[in-house]
Amino acid sequence: MSGHSKWATIKHKKGALDAKRGKIFTRLIKEITIAARAGGGDPDGNPRLRTAIAAAKAENMPADNIKRAVQRGTGELEGVNYEEISFEGYGPGGVALIVDVLTDNRNRAVSEVRHSFSKHGGNLGESGSVRFMFSKKGIISIEKDAATEEQLMDIVLEHGGEDLSDQGDNWEITTEPSVHEAVSNAVKAAGITPIVSEVTMIASTYTKLEGATANQMVRLLDALEDLDDVQNVYSNFDMDAEQMEQVAG
Repeated sequence: MSGHSKWATIKHKKGALDAKRGKIFTRLIKEITIAARAGGGDPDGNPRLRTAIAAAKAENMPADNIKRAVQRGTGELEGVNYEEISFEGYGPGGVALIVDVLTDNRNRAVSEVRHSFSKHGGNLGESGSVRFMFSKKGIISIEKDAATEEQLMDIVLEHGGEDLSDQGDNWEITTEPSVHEAVSNAVKAAGITPIVSEVTMIASTYTKLEGATANQMVRLLDALEDLDDVQNVYSNFDMDAEQMEQVAG
């Protein structure tokens, strides 16, 4: 299983993300706001907004919060102007990292991201230095006992999914971003609840870390994800499942 998938799945299982629900809501509200500003407030005609609203509902965000975020984006309510910035760099052991930021203060965001990299054994790179190693994909991860391979393969074939793979304890469906929503909805309509369902950046190759270097890399990921301005962190790290369970706990 890819490092990204293992890390995302373990954090969901252990409820690590629930402990940061306030951070999750803040991130989703920013994404809804900027999606509405860029493409309008109608989710039927704005795929980015539709995806952001679906993610917010999956986290049980109140409908009024979603509505206000949309209205701030469309200008119906006064709101903050956010700037989108993407950082690229390297973590411990040469792991490639992309950090997506939405901020109302560029100088603060740059300073905080740079500090996190330097404090935890990483360094920022130039634009384009690692992005070529990643491609945007939809990922849907499902526990083995929640569905059969035949069930999921039928959904993948019928709704235009790209691949179904065996990842040990889980099945993993990969899609192009354009059909992720349709495939995810079909999975849920079949009575199957995914552990993870998201559009993310998947690396073409992975760097395996062990011991102290792996622990340092996890500390860097946690430090970046804890920053208020950070929306998403993508990396090509991998480590043994047993060690990942330990550090996630």
